[in-house]
Amino acid sequence: MRKARTSMKPRLAFWLETANQAACEIAALVRYDAVILDMEHGAIDQLAADRLIPFSTSLGLTVYSRVARAERVEIQHALDSGADGVILPQIRDATHAAVASGYAKYPPLGTRGVGYSRTMKYDATDDAFFAAENRRVACHVMIETATALADVAAIADLETVDGLFIGPSDLSMARGRGAVKGTKADQDDVRAIAAAATRANKIWAMPASDGVMYALAHELGADYVTVSDDLTALRAGLEAGLTIARKG
Repeated sequence: MRKARTSMKPRLAFWLETANQAACEIAALVRYDAVILDMEHGAIDQLAADRLIPFSTSLGLTVYSRVARAERVEIQHALDSGADGVILPQIRDATHAAVASGYAKYPPLGTRGVGYSRTMKYDATDDAFFAAENRRVACHVMIETATALADVAAIADLETVDGLFIGPSDLSMARGRGAVKGTKADQDDVRAIAAAATRANKIWAMPASDGVMYALAHELGADYVTVSDDLTALRAGLEAGLTIARKG
């Protein structure tokens, strides 16, 4: 389990919205640290994820899966495919977090079911494996609802929760501020979540698509930040090509 850190720069991650192996290769080449398979909003199905996860880990990328729903089957599919961790969306409160995060850990810590899969090298295993897998796998709970924010300290304290992932866009909408703008109120929410994670000695992460939010993430000791995604990067590249052509 990663512990909270406050001195180093955050690791750099990107969202993968489509089953694009080349995007993972390029990200590894330019020295990204982690990829998040977006199973909630992206166009990646279970079969594609089962191929992308070992491919990405072979490139040296840490692989997290933001599952479509914080439910047993989705979480177990991601972890049985070998993901380094899961990110659980739309958590309502501490009670919901306790149930959902339990699906990511084997008993007696949690309630993850046993499936003989890639993580077990497709073979039988022993008690040592289950203990090691509970340590290896990260379970990060998204704080993106007003009720989860109210319960953030209790969520961070859960033994089955390894970290918090801030969802600033949904959180701003849920808090009645509309689209996230990086305002003082937005930043105050980040500070409150970061403080709860740090008090519990857990890591935390967030999207940081501009310099202001990246600086805040660095200041407060985020473990990793997402700074792009495969589709945004593609658009930026295509727009750069148009700019060159229009100057010609």
